Amino acid sequence: MKIIHPFDGKQIKLETDFAGKKLTIETGRLAFRADAAVTVQYGDTVLLATAVVAPKARPETDFFPLLIDYEERMYASGKISGSRFMKREGRPSDKAILTSRIIDRPIRPLFPKGFRNDVQVMVTVLSADLEHETDIAAVIAASTALMLTGAPFDGPVAAARIGQIDGKLVVNPTVTEQENSDLNLTVAGTEDAIMMVECASHEVSEQVVVEALELAVTSWQPVIKLQNELVKKMAVVPMNFELYTPNPDAYEALKTLLKDDLGERIRHENKQSRHEAIAELEDKAIQELGMLPEEVADDGRVRFSHADIKLSFEKIIDGEIRRAVLEDKKRPDNRGTTEVRPISGDSGMLPRTHGSAIFTRGTTQALTVTTLAALSDAQLIDTMEEDTSKRYMHHYNFPPFSTGEVRPVRSPGRREVGHGYLAEKALIPVIPETEDFPYTIRVVSELLSSAGSTSMASVCGSTMSLMDAGVPISAPVAGIAMGLMIDHDKPENYVILSDIQDAEDFAGDMDFKVAGTKKGITALQMDIKVKGISPKIMSEALSQAKESRMHIMGKMLEIIATPKPEVSQYAPRITKLTINPEKIREVIGKGGETIQKITGETGVEIDIEDSGLILIYSEDEAKANAAKEWIESITAEAEIGKTYNGRAIRVMDFGAFVEILPGKEGLVHISQFSDQRVENIHDVVKEGDEFRVKLTEIDDKGRLNLSKKLADK
Repeated sequence: MKIIHPFDGKQIKLETDFAGKKLTIETGRLAFRADAAVTVQYGDTVLLATAVVAPKARPETDFFPLLIDYEERMYASGKISGSRFMKREGRPSDKAILTSRIIDRPIRPLFPKGFRNDVQVMVTVLSADLEHETDIAAVIAASTALMLTGAPFDGPVAAARIGQIDGKLVVNPTVTEQENSDLNLTVAGTEDAIMMVECASHEVSEQVVVEALELAVTSWQPVIKLQNELVKKMAVVPMNFELYTPNPDAYEALKTLLKDDLGERIRHENKQSRHEAIAELEDKAIQELGMLPEEVADDGRVRFSHADIKLSFEKIIDGEIRRAVLEDKKRPDNRGTTEVRPISGDSGMLPRTHGSAIFTRGTTQALTVTTLAALSDAQLIDTMEEDTSKRYMHHYNFPPFSTGEVRPVRSPGRREVGHGYLAEKALIPVIPETEDFPYTIRVVSELLSSAGSTSMASVCGSTMSLMDAGVPISAPVAGIAMGLMIDHDKPENYVILSDIQDAEDFAGDMDFKVAGTKKGITALQMDIKVKGISPKIMSEALSQAKESRMHIMGKMLEIIATPKPEVSQYAPRITKLTINPEKIREVIGKGGETIQKITGETGVEIDIEDSGLILIYSEDEAKANAAKEWIESITAEAEIGKTYNGRAIRVMDFGAFVEILPGKEGLVHISQFSDQRVENIHDVVKEGDEFRVKLTEIDDKGRLNLSKKLADK
């Protein structure tokens, strides 16, 4: 069917081969009022990306106001979800938040510094085939939409996922294929440079990661070419814009004023002393060069707005940090380039939690607490793509006092979700299987003090806390944050920094986090602030990171070397038994009546698996045993020749029906009550009487025949 557009615009559709599958990009068909709109299709997954760029800069804004929103739609996968009363999509899922971050991280650095126009990119999932993950296509769609706006975006950007299946690297494996993959590496970048890396892996080597990165860059070249072709066909006109940059006169005046106050004067091992020294310099700059109040007489000096001074001051301090690292090989706290800050910690300091640990590196400190619960307490995941549960989770809290700030405490933001997920996936490969440790595990990291690399402090604290809780992890995991300073005039001159602090992060060109065991990498995250770095630098950074990671792990193992042999006395203990799966309905009872009665009277928690495995959770061993015996009595099979304690439930003229097990009854014929002849059954038994009986026969219809007289012998 031909579509008639309400405007005289171009409708263009291009396609290319991307890792052996067709990728299609189309524009001019949907969302006419956006500055640019494209649809990207990969398999049967279809996404709509729109971009809107404000024509003028936002006044008095000291940051780039870029908004990236990834919107899941349940209809995309043919689902109606939500509560019984609310059926529309609500708060973004963690997966949606993480995907928004994946889109944002390679795109943001490619706008020029000082660009202050509002930019919003929305990626909406219209169709999801549940085999081709949406994040790769989402990055491509967002990049294409921005390219078509004419904004000063130094793209295009593409992305690829690399897996390792049976020892072979695979580009864009499907969801099904990823189940057998040792590597899940998401990479985004430009034609010749990597901008963002996100990785979860099962202890793969650094060399495998480097090879995967190189393969990703090669694989996405057709996608880069396709975006450039679309821009050319659309005849995109670059927009006019102004950059908000420091007043050059203010910058030069400030540079002259502070030239003798930099260097050693602002380098201190103590972060607080360093910040105080820098604050004194900023006060000096404002007093000497800032605008005077109206009531103060003009002293004839050239003066500048506080905004110009602040921007110039930040540029000078960042420049001095970079100069000192590149030229003097000196860091803000006088450490060597590979030196890790002092490490200390403790475990088991919280008496009533199931596991706890403090990890301190410099002035970054994480308190991590582990809680164990029944498998039924696992988190239920219900998203556009998933309908499952999660038994291991890590949550990250970043309160304002950790940075000495005053700000409202709200629900976790994108940063908290992202850092929590990074620490979570770093530990997933070493978490024991359900069969070996049938608990739900929740780990919470409270960041008590922040001076850089808090997510990696969470990884280290999590390892120690899990071991303190008695979780039999297969290997300890440590994490390190790496930095990079590149001489932009001489790119061959660069310095890789181990264990970066916040100042080095702000002034540097890379934030590169690596976590893993002695055997290999389990998680990796990289953000680049310049236009990419080479695989050579990546390889060197990974090698240096491994050395630093092993140093940190050694310090951790001095605090707690192995998992405790037993879980905490306050953690629920597990009592296991296995029943015939056909008996599960009897344990549950009609409408759950039986199971509720057992848990209500004993105070235990019970999980029943389809295999017939029953897990009883309780801190009280006596209660757990009582529940176990109850279940065993319900599911016990009657055995011929065995004697039971029975109770008469019905008395008939020919005999009495006696219950020998819960829900199981048999007949004691009148002739089986005594060796003497019984004339009237009611003379020897009445309902409610309890006595021992022996099972003598189970007939071909499953009926039980019992004898009292044989049981008495």
